Amino acid sequence: MQKIIRSSIVLLFIFVFFVFYNSLNRETNYSTDYLVGKKLTKFNLKSFHEKNIYTNEDLKKNDYTLINFWASWCAPCRVEHPYLMQLSKEKNLKILGVNFKDKKINASKFLNELGNPYNDLAKDMTGKQSVNFGIYGIPESILVNNETMILKKFIGPLNNQDINYIKDIINSL
Repeated sequence: MQKIIRSSIVLLFIFVFFVFYNSLNRETNYSTDYLVGKKLTKFNLKSFHEKNIYTNEDLKKNDYTLINFWASWCAPCRVEHPYLMQLSKEKNLKILGVNFKDKKINASKFLNELGNPYNDLAKDMTGKQSVNFGIYGIPESILVNNETMILKKFIGPLNNQDINYIKDIINSL
């Protein structure tokens, strides 16, 4: 009986060691490179202020669209906001803001305080629609062309390098 118990303990130890060893050697970086070059899946986003719905077809009216997922409670969203304000001045770019799991009153205060860079504003109160875009945290942004082809996905707050990259693309018409 003791032999069976010892063998079971050794096998359990080997199993646990194997699981931990494999976990330590696994790549855990979040990458969205596989999305670049693909078209957005069909989506329906509710408008922030009205009863309108935004779909893929709405994006086809613009040369380029930056879809920005943000919230008033998100500290990195405040950091990236001046960059969005800067991009809002670009003629070839429309910015669709998707307010993520936020209270409408807080989001409105955020935009009143810092300015509204968005041409259109949608909401995702539950976060379910954002998952369809491959969004796992905010802020995240997706740059698409008028064929809804994903040109680049930005994880985290936009910075100077990202702004220059976006400007290079949208001004290369």
